[in-house]
Amino acid sequence: MTETGAVPDITRFMRAMQFSDTMLPVGSFSFSNGLETAVAEGLVTDAESLRQFVQVCVKQGASCDGIAVLHAHRAALACDDAGLADADFAVIERKLNEEGRVMVTRMGRKLAELGLRLAPIADWLERIKSGEVPGTYPATRALVLAEIGAGEQESFGIHQYGVAATVVGAALRVVRVDHMDTQQILFDVGATADEDYHAVKDLSLDDMSTFAPMLDIFAPIHVRSHVRMFLN
Repeated sequence: MTETGAVPDITRFMRAMQFSDTMLPVGSFSFSNGLETAVAEGLVTDAESLRQFVQVCVKQGASCDGIAVLHAHRAALACDDAGLADADFAVIERKLNEEGRVMVTRMGRKLAELGLRLAPIADWLERIKSGEVPGTYPATRALVLAEIGAGEQESFGIHQYGVAATVVGAALRVVRVDHMDTQQILFDVGATADEDYHAVKDLSLDDMSTFAPMLDIFAPIHVRSHVRMFLN
C-alpha cells in the first residue's frame, strides 16, 4: 500500500470523486446495463419507468458486485493478493451472459491501464495481462480506491453511483428524458446507499446474488438486434 497519511482528507476526497466521474476514460459510454433492450421492448418509456429500472439495477448491483467491491477493497488494504483475486473471479463467474463479461473486463483493463498513472497497481495490470486474473471493473476500481486512501463505504458508494450513472447516461440517448430527470434519479439513488451498504457489508462472496432474470433475458435479445447503439 502507498503512504496516505500525509495526504489531506480533501485531496483524498477529490481523488475518489475522480473515479466516479462519467468522463473517466474506461468506455462506460459504450454500455447501457440492459437499458437499450428494455427501451426496445417497451419496458422503459419515460422518466418514471427509467427510475424503476435504475432502482432495480442499483439494488442488484449492491447484492452482487457491491459485495465483491467490499471484499476487494479490504483485500487491497490487507495486501491480500489471493483475496483480491477471489473477489475478482467472484464478479466474472456471476456474469451469465457474454455482454456482461465483456463489459466488466474491458472497463477493468482500461482502468488498470489508467491506474498506472494514478496509483501503484502495475502488478495488478500484469496479472490481468498474463491471464492470472480477469481484471473486472469492480475489483480493479476497489483496488485503486484503496490505494489512494478511500474508505470502503466510499468505494461501495462510488460503485453504486457508477451503476446508476451508466444507465442514466445511456437513457439520455434512447429515452424521452432530459438532464433534470436523470439528475433527480441520480440524487435519489443516494438515499438508499447507506441502507444498501449495511445490508451487504457483512456478507461473504458466496452470498453474492445474481438474481435479475429480466436483465439476463435482455442480453440474448440485444445480441440478435439489428440496430444497436450500445454493447449491452
